[in-house]
Amino acid sequence: MKTRKWMSGLSVAALALAIAVSLPVSAKAEEIPNGIYVGDYNLGGMTQEEAKQKVEDYIDSLAKQKITLDVGGSLIETDASSLGFHWSNTDAVGEAVGTYQDANLIKRYMNAKDLEKNPLHIELETSMDQTKIAAFVDQECSSLTLEAKDATITRENGKFVVTPSVTGQQVDIEATKQVLDQALSGGLNEPIQVAAVVVLDQPTKTTEALSLIQDVLGTFSTDFSSSGASRATNLRVGSSKINGHLLMPGETLSGYECMQPFTTQNGYATAAAYENGQVVDSVGGGVCQIATTLYNAALLAEMEITQRQNHSMIVTYVKPSNDAAIAGTYKDIKITNPYESPIYVAGSTSGRTLNFTIYGKESRPANRTIKYVSETLSTTEPGAPVTKVDRTLAPGAKVREQSAHRGLKSRLWKYVYVDGVETEKEILHTDTYNPAPAVYRVGPPGAAPVPTPAPVPTAPATPTPTLPAETAPTEAPAGSAGGPGVQGPAATAPAPAPTPAPAPTPAPAP
Repeated sequence: MKTRKWMSGLSVAALALAIAVSLPVSAKAEEIPNGIYVGDYNLGGMTQEEAKQKVEDYIDSLAKQKITLDVGGSLIETDASSLGFHWSNTDAVGEAVGTYQDANLIKRYMNAKDLEKNPLHIELETSMDQTKIAAFVDQECSSLTLEAKDATITRENGKFVVTPSVTGQQVDIEATKQVLDQALSGGLNEPIQVAAVVVLDQPTKTTEALSLIQDVLGTFSTDFSSSGASRATNLRVGSSKINGHLLMPGETLSGYECMQPFTTQNGYATAAAYENGQVVDSVGGGVCQIATTLYNAALLAEMEITQRQNHSMIVTYVKPSNDAAIAGTYKDIKITNPYESPIYVAGSTSGRTLNFTIYGKESRPANRTIKYVSETLSTTEPGAPVTKVDRTLAPGAKVREQSAHRGLKSRLWKYVYVDGVETEKEILHTDTYNPAPAVYRVGPPGAAPVPTPAPVPTAPATPTPTLPAETAPTEAPAGSAGGPGVQGPAATAPAPAPTPAPAPTPAPAP
């Protein structure tokens, strides 16, 4: 039994010695056995320190790999190192090699044999610095961001001029970073090119849309020939602030928002306006005629009338129920574009005529026509004139401040015809206008009459000798120099009467 054990122990030792003699150098404890690879590199025969350095050199070579980011056709180049590329599982080689090194001689021999048949490929894990990637994408892509630019339209010499729109582009930073991460995770054995995620930013007003504006959808004019210079100024200034306004489908124009503030600094003058049933002076007075003219043009263009109120009293430049008033935001004219194409509003004054024209793309049938009819339902008389004393006027002077206005109730009808045959009929609105009497300003009462001085007696006339009949003068007319019933030679004048005392100066009027 003892002999057997010895022999057995001897056999093991001999076998170990034989194996040690037959092992290649690379299978020794301090060296990595053949068959362990990192990438294309065989680490066999290296120490762990040598293998680590070899892997680091390999990572450095990958870090120099070119990376190209394509942003809408613009190529931006960098390298992996600039994006923070690094070896993240640095312990992987040591752990893998240790499995084959930290064993007894026989085990290492067996491991070496296994590696000859089945080489070990250590997966290197690399990472990118997410902060550097985000900074790169943000910095490089931001400079290539293009803001969308709307087309513009103006009317010059009776024609429309459209400035082209520009399509913008925005880079989706987060999505682009994810695409770059995914590409880098596939390795850096060859150059990488990644397309940035670009989102096109379409302009709101495109060249194509604005180019559709060619047709007159509705036009209306009112006369202001009886207006003073201040009111004419207000109509010119106010209409210019609406002129050129563009309405995309569904957009609304507010007359008040376009024209306000009604101040002298904004170009307006003081003129007459309605306020609480009276005519008063107001900065911007008369702009209600702008609202009215725009309203009627919008009716003919069949715009959507979002807001409209009538005046408190009737106006003379349109029929009842065809008017529109402006009073802050309480009374406003608002029109909305109901079409699928843009609307252009043109407003101006020429001479003493105010005009608004609404342009767009005509989509209504050619055989369809419309008509608006004002119907008066009842009237109310204005009542007796009202006078008020104005001490700045001369006594007895009289100036009309406000004309009389009949009260009135009316409504506006819309008729639609196809081939001249009525197909639709509707009441748009019913309005009530207040009566108002004429108002006059009169001067104060006249001064008290001045008392007439008492007559002064005259001296008796000197007797005149009788002359022959043929030479007797004729009777002087009453009121002549000689006085009534007085006879005498034409050359003889009565004694002059004493000069009467001067009349007292009247007192000033109260």
